[in-house]
Amino acid sequence: MILAVDVGNTRIKSAVFENNIILEQFVFEKNELQKKIEIILKKHQNISDLVVASVGSISKEDFLVFEKDIKINFISHQDQFPFQNLYETPLTLGIDRMVLSAGAVLQFPKQNRLVIDAGTCITYDFIDENNNYLGGAISPGIRLRYESLHNYTAKLPLLTVENPENFIGNSTNKSIHSGVVNGVVHEMDGFINQYKEQYSKFTIILTGGDGVFLAKRLKNTIFANSNFLLESLNHTFQYKIKND
Repeated sequence: MILAVDVGNTRIKSAVFENNIILEQFVFEKNELQKKIEIILKKHQNISDLVVASVGSISKEDFLVFEKDIKINFISHQDQFPFQNLYETPLTLGIDRMVLSAGAVLQFPKQNRLVIDAGTCITYDFIDENNNYLGGAISPGIRLRYESLHNYTAKLPLLTVENPENFIGNSTNKSIHSGVVNGVVHEMDGFINQYKEQYSKFTIILTGGDGVFLAKRLKNTIFANSNFLLESLNHTFQYKIKND
């Protein structure tokens, strides 16, 4: 059994895996890290490895306090991945994007794949059928768009995500909802259509905290899986073990 931990920009997500099956999932704040892991390890005493992918502001020492009980594994740029990284600046490619790309390669072999992660930021990652990581795009996520409208204007309110009733907003609040939500949807469909112009066939994987909310609003056919990053982290770790 392994405990996979994804340290994001906003929160921490984790899952206990046994034979690639999720037994239990957890979501918690960064200041709850040690307390939550202690609870998980006490409940699932057969966990042998803790596997961490982090883009957030959590130090390794916060995890190393558990190394007397289990093996601690940090996924890093130095690990082997099942794709060739053709990014111009490979060491700046986020570990989360690398893990997602590895999961796409391992779960969808011999095909073109576009992974869209709709979290704090929206990331797009494209891996071709020959397992070449080509790159993608990064844009602000839904929450960041709402916050930026409030923080960088004098009078616009801070709203939480809401499905727009109409694309024509007839009030300030409705205009914001339309601009943010429809803007993200049009962006995603636009990117997908651009890829279609160059690649006739590819699998689209949508994940992240806002993935479920956005999935039914996109025109394009996608494979939506809110657990794809944690599953990919597990697959990446299994690949690492086989190739070490």
